[in-house]
Amino acid sequence: MRSIRPSFTVRRGRSARRRTSPLPLVALAAALTLTVTACESGDADASGEPSASAAAGGEGKITIPDDIKDKLKEHGIDLDNWKDGAWKNWDRDDWLREAKDYINPIIEGLWDPDRMRDAEDPDRGVDDSDLSGDQGVTDPTPQPVDAQAVAPTYHANAPEAGKVFFDSPEGTMVCSATVVQDPANPGKSNMVWTAGHCVHAGKSGGWYRNIAFVPSYNDKAMGTAAMENVTKEQAAPYGVWWADWVQTSDQWIAEGGPTGGDGAPYDFAVLHVRPEAGGSGKSLEETVGSALPVNFNAPAVPDVDSIKAVGYPAAKPYDGQKLYQCQDQPGRLSLRASDPTMYRIGCTMTGGSSGGGWIATGSDGKPALVSNTSIGPVDAGWLAGPRLGKEAKAVFDGVSEKFTGQ
Repeated sequence: MRSIRPSFTVRRGRSARRRTSPLPLVALAAALTLTVTACESGDADASGEPSASAAAGGEGKITIPDDIKDKLKEHGIDLDNWKDGAWKNWDRDDWLREAKDYINPIIEGLWDPDRMRDAEDPDRGVDDSDLSGDQGVTDPTPQPVDAQAVAPTYHANAPEAGKVFFDSPEGTMVCSATVVQDPANPGKSNMVWTAGHCVHAGKSGGWYRNIAFVPSYNDKAMGTAAMENVTKEQAAPYGVWWADWVQTSDQWIAEGGPTGGDGAPYDFAVLHVRPEAGGSGKSLEETVGSALPVNFNAPAVPDVDSIKAVGYPAAKPYDGQKLYQCQDQPGRLSLRASDPTMYRIGCTMTGGSSGGGWIATGSDGKPALVSNTSIGPVDAGWLAGPRLGKEAKAVFDGVSEKFTGQ
């Protein structure tokens, strides 16, 4: 998430716009946060000589659909060169911006335990100028709520939670994310919810690259030292799932920037994913055994008793390797009178937790995702997330409808 200082020091991410092209997309966003505190960054270099692909077949065989090859060629991208490191070229002219432009060929083996562990928070300067015009309804700043460690194994206690990894010009980045239900594929969802700034750089850039989701990352809650010697199966016990399509809000693409609160009320994104090397043929939901419904009729603050935010905070004092949660009664935060008012809760989670799910119990007594971590102060203490309404539903429906019956 991004941070902004007085009157708010906020961390957050940005949202990218809805996809309209029939081509699989991927967007990675990381720290469009005034001082990014919810996304983390590290070395952008890839290790080894991985193979690339946008689709995975059976028995681990990875193939590239012809339409993806053609789309790459349209943008002057040679697949072999791309997988051998050409993706690291962030030249302005080569940084694909439009929703229809982004292509995310799988680079098998790119996300190894070292790259995942070393993803850090890209520190950025803070600019509070764009928060001075708050004319909406903002409740008093909540008291900090200490984040509580989720008990391992995470798969038993928060099976929908995981990490989103991606590459940006600043390096290797990380956010948090949630497996969500897909009404078009009941019980077999391949959809993941995260923040818009975890997929797209907003108005100053384009789509991030090599987006992948790892459910139940570090499932046994090992410490940093132990994680230096783990196998890929220990770091990612349920596999690495690459985004073959990503959608985010038009507002994020148009307004998202490296500083300030612009776009935060629309800072959400939906990924459709597939296993890196084909997998067992099971969907993501079948693999992890659970997925949360999304509530697009987000209740007003007075009607919410409490909200639970879940994520992998990575900025100090956290190490990014463990899953935490905060629970608090939400208040309201308005950045601009013309934008929807956001939820805000007390929470000490820091950078890396961006994109993590906010969960509330519905009228049916069952948990549902109602928001995601977007912004928070540089010195921690509270988090804010967008209320999910018609814009979020349009993004969600666009992804679901594209993969109906698949």
